[in-house]
Amino acid sequence: MAAALGEWMRRHAHLIRAVQWLVVAIYAALILVPVLLPLPDETAHVFTHLTVFAQFVFWGIWWPFVLLSMVLLGRVWCGVLCPEGALTEWASSKGLNRAIPRWMRWGGWPFVAFVGTTVYGQMVSVYQYPKAVLLVLGGSTLAAIAVGYIYGREKRVWCKYLCPVNGVFGLLSKLSPLHYKVDAESWRTSYTQKSIRIEPVNCAPLVAMRKMEGASDCHMCGRCSGHRDAIALTARSPNHEIVVLGKHIATGWQSMLILVGLLGIAIGAFQWTVNPHLVEAKQLIAEWLIDRDILWPLAENAPWWLLTNYPIQRDVFSWLDGALLLAYMFGMGVFMGLGLALTLAAATRLLGPWSRQRFYHLSQALIPIAGMGVFLGLSALTVNLIKAEGVSTHWVNDLRLFLLISANLWSLSLFIRICGQYTSHPMVRFSAVFCSLFSLLLVDAQWALMFWLW
Repeated sequence: MAAALGEWMRRHAHLIRAVQWLVVAIYAALILVPVLLPLPDETAHVFTHLTVFAQFVFWGIWWPFVLLSMVLLGRVWCGVLCPEGALTEWASSKGLNRAIPRWMRWGGWPFVAFVGTTVYGQMVSVYQYPKAVLLVLGGSTLAAIAVGYIYGREKRVWCKYLCPVNGVFGLLSKLSPLHYKVDAESWRTSYTQKSIRIEPVNCAPLVAMRKMEGASDCHMCGRCSGHRDAIALTARSPNHEIVVLGKHIATGWQSMLILVGLLGIAIGAFQWTVNPHLVEAKQLIAEWLIDRDILWPLAENAPWWLLTNYPIQRDVFSWLDGALLLAYMFGMGVFMGLGLALTLAAATRLLGPWSRQRFYHLSQALIPIAGMGVFLGLSALTVNLIKAEGVSTHWVNDLRLFLLISANLWSLSLFIRICGQYTSHPMVRFSAVFCSLFSLLLVDAQWALMFWLW
């Protein structure tokens, strides 16, 4: 069944291209047209004002469910629907075909790009204002086109190395029950069997197909299905890539993205608007500054592309607001990163002599709860928008609790299975898993504060 679907995708590549360009057109309309319209007032609704509609589509539906699709289907979004992927590959087919420079291959770009985009998006209120959407998303798209035009030939160099969500998508797709499996034996025998017609395959995301393991790098476009009679879309256990393959393919930058990025800075980005203590801290600092006649941090003269500045909407950030925002998000990154790293380091040590690779492996057990947290954070805007439309949301907190419990149980099961990869001693395994539980409690505490206590 799965293999037949993969073959269908390969045979209908022209249909996939048409869908990609349709998505490009919709994407362009949603980021360009609202900029030309006046900002919505308090009476605007999803179906009465295009800006509110675009906000709902982008942040209420598009991004939360793109993340969910990674877990359910792998990176089908990237290979079939992503407008930036289609545009950068198209630009690459027309471009300069230059070699990919060494600096671009640095493994830390997925972490740096995600953190930079997340922080900057909060500074300019990307969830609320069309100009900020055009700047952040439109700027990313222009960068994707430029990189595609300069580097590679019909490749997705931007997607492979610089896309701000490439690292997140790669992590979440590890949980997918579908992947393109490579049969190494069939690949080897295809060299000696003259009856097999071997057609070249353009793997746009630059995956080394013969050595492909897991689903993290594959864009699930179907182009390689049946290649050398060795590649086929295959069902698998959602735990397989993390539990078995993670033992040797988990990396330090992936751990940074999980612990500091998704479970630290991203939580801070969702949390800061509802944290009452941040308001108290601002008032205390402002009083301290006024007492000493230091007034420039209270000025609200930053340009909109640096800090939110929409006086008509009564939404303006002072320099102090911007500083507190940065301090909160990066502070959460440090706090959560260190807290989670300490609990996982203790579990790593309980399983034997210190091993960085074992630490990286254990950190991947947190992918389910990290992904669920980002989904819940983004869907909080969905809830606010449908509440403004008069839809009852009394059921939301119960659903949030159910989803968090489910993610916790999935992460716990991964901890148990991963620890089982390193020891057969029941008490050692129990001790390591018990120690790992504190990382889940630390994450749960942050969401409990946001959704139930503040």
